[in-house]
Amino acid sequence: MPDETRPDTTPAPTTEPVGEQVPRSRWRFSRRRALGVSGAGIAGAAVGLAGGIGVARAAESPAPKPAAGPPVYPFYGEHQAGITTPAQDRLHFAAFDVTTSSRAELVSLLQDWTEAAARMTQGEGAGEYGPTSGPYDAPPDDTGEAIGLPASGLTITFGFGPSLFRESGTDRFGIAARHPAALKRLPQFPGDNLDESRSDGDLCVQACADDPQVAVHAIRNLSRIAFGRAALRWSQLGFGRTSSTSTSQVTARNLFGFKDGTMNLKAEDPAGVDAHVWVPGGADPRAGWLTGGSYLVTRRINMTIETWDRQPLSEQERVIGRTKAEGAPLSGGGEFAQPDFAMLGRGEQPVVATDAHVRLAHPDNNDGVQLLRRGYNFVDGSTNLGRLDAGLFFMAYVTDPRTHFIPLQTKLARQDGLSEYLQHTGSALFAVPPGAKPGEHVGQALFA
Repeated sequence: MPDETRPDTTPAPTTEPVGEQVPRSRWRFSRRRALGVSGAGIAGAAVGLAGGIGVARAAESPAPKPAAGPPVYPFYGEHQAGITTPAQDRLHFAAFDVTTSSRAELVSLLQDWTEAAARMTQGEGAGEYGPTSGPYDAPPDDTGEAIGLPASGLTITFGFGPSLFRESGTDRFGIAARHPAALKRLPQFPGDNLDESRSDGDLCVQACADDPQVAVHAIRNLSRIAFGRAALRWSQLGFGRTSSTSTSQVTARNLFGFKDGTMNLKAEDPAGVDAHVWVPGGADPRAGWLTGGSYLVTRRINMTIETWDRQPLSEQERVIGRTKAEGAPLSGGGEFAQPDFAMLGRGEQPVVATDAHVRLAHPDNNDGVQLLRRGYNFVDGSTNLGRLDAGLFFMAYVTDPRTHFIPLQTKLARQDGLSEYLQHTGSALFAVPPGAKPGEHVGQALFA
């Protein structure tokens, strides 16, 4: 006889024929929806547990309000997200070489990338079906490692390198006549030790998020989508943003332990951003398609961590020109006080040394030039000498590299005392088109 004290565990009969599978295309995937469902299940379990302990206790203290979720930034807009957006904590940056010679295939790639980026930045899968649905005998159109993760503030920003317009004298895609005059390979600066395998590229993708897996998921899927049309040239992971792009953010620290980017442009300064970041209309008759866009400079800067760590605090602060504790200029005041470069100290020497980084990089000493920086720390293991392969992945958005970055970097490379502890090992320049409207793809005006 069956034991009536136990529940009957016999499986209920199914109405579906054996071997027949429900098409996965009936389901769509959403990371945020998946997270919400799982959260609801956990909440339900918690309510049941509380009920078992005692209803009176639950009634005494109201349930706490749910915490605000991670931000979700729109992909479409006047400007691409990921520039003035508050800098997220994690980065995955990638440069690609276009492998097709077909203009139509290049355009189709940008269309596919735009659609995928618009989905992923909203917490959706990279493709129409997602990682767990779609045709069962075909690879999923999303790789799946972000299942259950929210959007985490993901932004995806695209750019075009000089070689996209003309490579070895060849106009591969019929766009050489629209090549911006300012978009040229960055010069070799004094002290550069560039690795070609970490430099340049036809296309770039910057993925920033507050969860490293979300940023990596974005680049992985865009690389997968590019197969047969573009190939990954190099990429860089970054953590611990080294710049603040909003007044709501505290100034972060670099791997030398100093606050970095104190004087950085902020999104709350629209006049400054307009003057130093966005490309104005009429700036280049050949490149009207870039109006409202920007130029992105990337530099992989290795830091000689071990040498720096052996320097006394006085030398570290002298080289930077700021205190290590608060980031205040050595001439006095708080972090955001303007340095007094005329102040003299012991021996009638300037308190802020003539080769201090703060003095040489300050806008007052560079014709008012400012950069919008979005740099990140990196540690890529160790070198064959047993030292950390670490440093700063420098990224800056400027309205024109010829007036904003190149003169500044030339001066720093020659005069900055900090250069003794740095070595630039990667370099690239990209034109970042303006944002797209729904139904358009990034860079559409270039190919119109």
